[in-house]
Amino acid sequence: MKKIVVMLFISIFYQSVFAQKEGYWDKDRATTKELTVSARDRVIIKTDDFPVGTTELIYRITLLDENQQMASSLVSLLKAIPDPTGISQGSAGAVFILSKISGTDKCRYAVFSSNELALEYQNEDKTDKACVVQDAPLTKDANRLSIGKSSCLQSNTSSLWFGFESTNWIMKQKIILEVVPWVDTKLSRGWSLENRKYIINQCKTSALARKLTNSDDFCICIEEKIQNQYKFQEFQKLLTIEQAKAYKDFGNSCSDEINISKGILDNLRIQASNFIKKRDYGNAIAQYNTIINNGKATALDYSAIGYTYILTKQYGKAIKSLKEGEKLDDTELLVKLNLAHAYLLNDDYRNAKTIYKEYQTQNVTDSLSWIQKIKDDFIVFKKAGLPSGDFDKVLKLIER
Repeated sequence: MKKIVVMLFISIFYQSVFAQKEGYWDKDRATTKELTVSARDRVIIKTDDFPVGTTELIYRITLLDENQQMASSLVSLLKAIPDPTGISQGSAGAVFILSKISGTDKCRYAVFSSNELALEYQNEDKTDKACVVQDAPLTKDANRLSIGKSSCLQSNTSSLWFGFESTNWIMKQKIILEVVPWVDTKLSRGWSLENRKYIINQCKTSALARKLTNSDDFCICIEEKIQNQYKFQEFQKLLTIEQAKAYKDFGNSCSDEINISKGILDNLRIQASNFIKKRDYGNAIAQYNTIINNGKATALDYSAIGYTYILTKQYGKAIKSLKEGEKLDDTELLVKLNLAHAYLLNDDYRNAKTIYKEYQTQNVTDSLSWIQKIKDDFIVFKKAGLPSGDFDKVLKLIER
């Protein structure tokens, strides 16, 4: 029989090794407390604070006679069980972590998630809100608690309170409480669901993210890079400007990795176009300048900002921008036409006339003629209050 039990334990041990989770028993932050309980008395005791990333814990309660000593600590026993699954795979694991000796005294106990609930137990014997209740008097006990399986342990649980009631009518009792947390290596870095959401939401308020129609992939990329480089607690301790730099640096990296540059540029162009429709020319110019300053502008971008400069009577800037557009594509007639407009409104009729005349038989798009585009633009310019003294002169020139 003894041989069968040994073989069973060995089998369970190896199963747990191969099913091992990425984590460790945190012996440095284990709770080991010895307390004396008077006859028929109730006491409460708080565990030490659990480390960040605690997902499981094992506790052991042992009652000892006055001169007895523990045969071996719970921490030393758990060294033989690589992960929490080894505790629950059979009776051998549970028996293994029980104290090898115990006294004849017995106690009842309960476990609570807050000091307030524990005090109610101590003062009024209330256990209705306890997460573990052991009403049957015992000399020793051991149990495993884990997130998702026990209300005692939640993702934000930092400690627990144990309440003990002596069932000895005459003598005092000596109780040993041991609690050892299992720490998930990944979660020990502090990246809980709530903390990951916090980083993503912070990212979505950044200037770069606001330029994207859908910033989810971009912000998840940043969140993952921050996770890899920092513990959450470390990142929180950075100065605001240091956090901002981290967002910016990781943002530049993510922009290249997930190829969002085109999406950003397209979104900037849409925003600029909408600003022009609303006659919010200042914001439209700002969007086009963002594209230009990033070295991503096309000839049509220069045409558009030149047109917007014309509408705001900034003719010198319009001419400069449109000439840059010509360098990129000397065949783009929208650039040519806006340059002619800029010359005309800047009192340079001679240069304007040359351009207006040269392309009068062509189309600026597949369906819009050069002449019709001039007429449409002049209507817009008049509504914008631009000087229109030479408009009729130009129309007569191109319609000959």
